[in-house]
Amino acid sequence: MSLWVTIPSIVAVVILAVWAIAAQGRHQRRAELLESQLTALRQEMQSLLASQAQGFASQIGQLNQTVLQQLGQMNQTVQKGVENSVQLTSKAQETWSAEVKSSREVLGKIQQQLGEVQQAGRELSSASQALQTVLGGAKTRGGLGEITLERLLADSLPAANFEIQHRFPTGEIVDAVVRFQDKLLPIDSKFPLDDYRKLAAGGEEARKGFLQAVRGHAESISKKYILPGEGTLDIALMFIASEGVYYELLMSEDAKGIALDEYCRTKGVIPVSPNTLYAHLRVILMGLHGMQIEENAKKLRESLTGLKKQFDGFGEVYERLGTHLRNAQQSYFDADQKLDRARATLEQTAEGALPEASSKPLEISAKQHS
Repeated sequence: MSLWVTIPSIVAVVILAVWAIAAQGRHQRRAELLESQLTALRQEMQSLLASQAQGFASQIGQLNQTVLQQLGQMNQTVQKGVENSVQLTSKAQETWSAEVKSSREVLGKIQQQLGEVQQAGRELSSASQALQTVLGGAKTRGGLGEITLERLLADSLPAANFEIQHRFPTGEIVDAVVRFQDKLLPIDSKFPLDDYRKLAAGGEEARKGFLQAVRGHAESISKKYILPGEGTLDIALMFIASEGVYYELLMSEDAKGIALDEYCRTKGVIPVSPNTLYAHLRVILMGLHGMQIEENAKKLRESLTGLKKQFDGFGEVYERLGTHLRNAQQSYFDADQKLDRARATLEQTAEGALPEASSKPLEISAKQHS
């Protein structure tokens, strides 16, 4: 029983051994085949690696050369940029230095101008104080108006056509007169500054005082200086040295709606400011020129009348001279004929022939010689 059990076991072992040997043979052949394939693959890999290494080396060489060229170009560009930067920096420094110098000069001029402005401000303040002093009193204000009036007259008219501080036979003295041949145009300066200041400070409530002051001046000028019997025109100019005061005069009217300048004109007084007086004086100058032209034309007409008389006298003398010349010519003609007859008679006598009796005596009357 144990023997039958052992034999199958042995047979199984033998079969397993045979199968193991067969399997080992197959594994060995596979190992050899695999080794040969690995060897071939290793050779191909080595060949591929060698070719790729050569390609990589070539590409790396080209890349290195390209990089070197680009680095050289970049180096040149950087050097040029650095040089340009240095030049720009130098120019910028020069420009900055010039600008700083110019700024210093400008600042110096500004400081100088500021000093001049401050000096001018101080002078203006002094002038303002002086002007305030001048305008503070009625007498000094009147003097300022008279000086302004005199300057305007001197700048606009010939010296012979105006007079400053003209005295009338009545004893009144007007600030100025303009001469129109035998007529005078009085001009008196007025400066109602106090009433104007009250008007500016108090508004319309103070206008009544301003109206009364201007009306009083107009009435005074009309009464004192419009003197036709003394050779003046029937109008006079009231010179107001301030444009502001003159403007308020034009804008003022009384409770009845009568304008202040219209009231002045009813008195024969025309208010004028420095600007409007200059315009009036230009018109007056044109009138004076017209009067001078008219006077010159009159003198020329008188001269032409005298010349006509002289020409008429010369015509009479010339006519008498012509009469004498015609008489002399006729006398010469008659004498020439008689001389020819006398010459012929002498020739006949010299030849021994008796001359024919002349029908006229050989003589020249005194009347023919006249």
